[in-house]
Amino acid sequence: MVTDPSDAQDSPRPPSVFALRGDVVTPDRLVRDGAVVVADDRIVWAGPLEEAAAAGVGDEVARAEEPPPGTYVLPGLVDLHNHGGGGAGFPDATSVDEAMTAVLEHRRHGTTTLLASLVTADRETLLARAALLADLADAGEIAGIHAEGPFLSAARCGAQDPSRLVPGDVRLVRDLREASGGHLRTMTVAPEVDGVTGPGGVATALVRAGVVPSLGHTDATTEQSEALLRQVAADLAEAGGSSRMTATHLFNGMRPLHHRHPGPVAACLAAASRGDLVVELVGDGVHLDPATVRTVMQTVGVDQVALVTDAMAAAGMDDGDYELGPMSVVVRDGVARLADPEDPQGGAIAGSTAHLIDVVRCAVEAGVPLVAAVRSASWVPAGVLGATDVGGLVAGRRADVLVVDRDLRVQHVCRGGRPV
Repeated sequence: MVTDPSDAQDSPRPPSVFALRGDVVTPDRLVRDGAVVVADDRIVWAGPLEEAAAAGVGDEVARAEEPPPGTYVLPGLVDLHNHGGGGAGFPDATSVDEAMTAVLEHRRHGTTTLLASLVTADRETLLARAALLADLADAGEIAGIHAEGPFLSAARCGAQDPSRLVPGDVRLVRDLREASGGHLRTMTVAPEVDGVTGPGGVATALVRAGVVPSLGHTDATTEQSEALLRQVAADLAEAGGSSRMTATHLFNGMRPLHHRHPGPVAACLAAASRGDLVVELVGDGVHLDPATVRTVMQTVGVDQVALVTDAMAAAGMDDGDYELGPMSVVVRDGVARLADPEDPQGGAIAGSTAHLIDVVRCAVEAGVPLVAAVRSASWVPAGVLGATDVGGLVAGRRADVLVVDRDLRVQHVCRGGRPV
């Protein structure tokens, strides 16, 4: 029988199958001497070597290269709060290629899923950046957009431009969602800002638009914070989804916790301990003392914590001068601060220069168990996004795999089964 060449071209190609070996970090446990088997863009199996043959993947695992001692195999990491890297910032990008520079900087370091975060700006700039980033979301390069502002407290604006802060504006929410092509996924709001809470306010508009509200950059009292948390919980329940509200970089950009004036931090910790809220922690060793990260995770539980970077354009770059939206930033010794001509040390912290694997490493060095630190940087943030296709080394999920050494230094990254 003669085979028509055109038939051969149309017939399905056999899947590309390979295995990666090491100590495998699943969502629930550390599998010593294990492997992850990938077929095309999917994970087909993850588990201990001794069970590979019974699972039908013995040949694939046998062909895998034996790793150096201390090798870990992790899921691709998921960052909910990321303003850029590699010299490019999402709030400043004027082309898709420029934005992709930031995406690839973090992808090469193991962050295979991220939200591109904007900062407070004028309406025209916000809509233009949302439209540009929508193209990346349509292409699957980013998981969506996070708008950090502009409905924030001037008293706790941090590296946000105070002149661009505005009261809650439901129309702007709708315009942003439209400009983003439906890819606006989270938005940081301050509960005390006019128009954020209450009937017909921004918080309810966000939930109805399928956007997760995130409490942050706020000088609110505990009572004001609790009111927003209750309202969003009720709105989410009415919407019938499984999403949870988040807190934008807990402690940072917030009224500090005080025993007589507990402020938003107390409300957030209580809500997280009930399982009603996921708190972001920028555990880069600069924004928070490592002991704070460990203590919060022990207090509210790993499933209520999302480790994030809050990275900006300087991530992966040398010290120097950078931009974060309309704000000038100086990076010295790897720490980003607003440029301040009156203070040579700089002003407020202006994002971080870390990759998410660096944040995981800091958490582990602080005493957080590896499985917990990885879960808070993958499985938990994927859950916030409602993403069931990423976030864990689980059969059927996209083959986003990160191989690191004993010091959690990146050796190899796969996204969708392809090397990065």
